[in-house]
Amino acid sequence: MATARTGLRSLLACWARMFYCRGSPAGALSGVTSTPSPVKKQPIPILKASRPDLDPISMKPKLHGSIIVTYRCNARCNMCGVWHFPSKPKEEISPQLIEKLPQMYFANVTGGEPFIRLDLPEIIGELRKKAKRIVISTNGFFTGRIIRLCETFPDLGIRISIEGLQESNDKIRGIPEGYLRTQETLKKLRELGMKDIGFAMTVQDDNRRDLVPLYEMAREYGYEFATACVHNSHYFHKWDNKIADKEAAADEFRRLIAWQLNSSKAKEWFRAYFNYGLINYIYGKKRFLPCEMGDNGFFLDPAGNILACNGMEKAAPMGNLKAQSWEEIWNGSRTRQVRRMVKECDKNCWMIGSAAPAIIHHPVKPIIWVLTNKIRVIFGKEPNTRI
Repeated sequence: MATARTGLRSLLACWARMFYCRGSPAGALSGVTSTPSPVKKQPIPILKASRPDLDPISMKPKLHGSIIVTYRCNARCNMCGVWHFPSKPKEEISPQLIEKLPQMYFANVTGGEPFIRLDLPEIIGELRKKAKRIVISTNGFFTGRIIRLCETFPDLGIRISIEGLQESNDKIRGIPEGYLRTQETLKKLRELGMKDIGFAMTVQDDNRRDLVPLYEMAREYGYEFATACVHNSHYFHKWDNKIADKEAAADEFRRLIAWQLNSSKAKEWFRAYFNYGLINYIYGKKRFLPCEMGDNGFFLDPAGNILACNGMEKAAPMGNLKAQSWEEIWNGSRTRQVRRMVKECDKNCWMIGSAAPAIIHHPVKPIIWVLTNKIRVIFGKEPNTRI
């Protein structure tokens, strides 16, 4: 009963922070608490058309951005074809171009493989002026470069893509002894004292059985653990990705969800909800929450194009940062057209870049699911994860 009371108190505290704490509600998902200010009657600020990058209530940055610094990649992943279409180094975005970006509460640096770029430290240096938090997605191969960058910027987040245990990972990613290389990188990051490190797994038929073992490894070493399913889009240059045995994959996610709901950390409970959304995606159902990419999130590609997302069949640039200012792009007629395309999109993608902000901005449904299923787990019942 003590465990039950502790779990309920944690959930209610997380719920209270989500709804009542001042500042960004992202803290509720990240486990970061904020100190409430004295309640005062204040007029609610009206969002001016010239500042759509700010939350209308807090007037703080609401944007998150994904910065694709290159399409070059040393991996040969079976679920991603980007390595067939590498960007040309001379045409890739420069560190100076980052200066034109708006203020963001979060930025993800991705590729291709970001650490192929030797000027990545300069890019991060500029991006730190724009984003409160930066996480780099990498395959972990370039250990020395990763460690040197983290020595310079110890507050970075690092997420290493691992597609299962050694046999599955090396088969899927096409890097000989790649699994051992990623483990070496993680070990050196731990020795360096990095706090925000972890790995990410994209589930497919070939690696589904490794999902829970990888989660257990993350728990053992204190790593963050992110999940995804195979998707098809212009970004991946893939249109034949699919999960053939849907029920088997869903069952592995159900096992993971049960583990996460048994955690004492509220952040894990909301990750369980995200994974429930992946089960829903596997079965081809309508996504649980609306996609608002292009409104509160964007991608910057290596050519300087600003995109709403990376999930569409064809790229739909809203403008190009090399030729236009951010304000011209974000407030332009083409951007309004792309936002309509996002709202009408029927792909029902469920990737962390669009799903996590949706959970933050539409918290009621996720909180009800978390509350209901946390109580079920506390009283010895299985979570309700049927679609």
